[in-house]
Amino acid sequence: MSIIEFVRDESVSPLDVVEHMASTNNWPFDRAGEDEIALHITGRWTNYQVSFTWMSDIEALHVACAFDMKVPDPRLNDVQTLVALINEQLWIGHFDVWMRNGMVMFRHALVLAGGGTASDRQCEAVLGSALDSCERYYPAFQFVIWAGKSAREAMDSAMFETCGEA
Repeated sequence: MSIIEFVRDESVSPLDVVEHMASTNNWPFDRAGEDEIALHITGRWTNYQVSFTWMSDIEALHVACAFDMKVPDPRLNDVQTLVALINEQLWIGHFDVWMRNGMVMFRHALVLAGGGTASDRQCEAVLGSALDSCERYYPAFQFVIWAGKSAREAMDSAMFETCGEA
């Protein structure tokens, strides 16, 4: 079953769909204006600040998922190498390091060119992809930033999958 059930209406803004999804899941959100909504979602490893922005000039719904982790200057090169290694593994979206504030975030856009509308399932999928990627790779960023591991060591740890339960 879908996270949300929402009747499609051609006049509904993509951000209205996202707002309904947030309300249905009891996620705190702020509507920063008619073109942006910010959600606050608790994950397994950390809290995520997820921003959806409607970019009417290119007809795209942009999502940015950030977590509270600043990259200190001495670890910046290793984190950038880790981002490149992670991005090679991703089919949808990508990670960035914003140089001005050292913040790591996942970004993706849903293109709705030609008057397309965003469905509840599309918004759910975009958000799910962002959260899944952040949850999977958050420990790798911690290994590089706080444990001083190399990007390759952190990536190897992130890619290691266990089977069963102990």
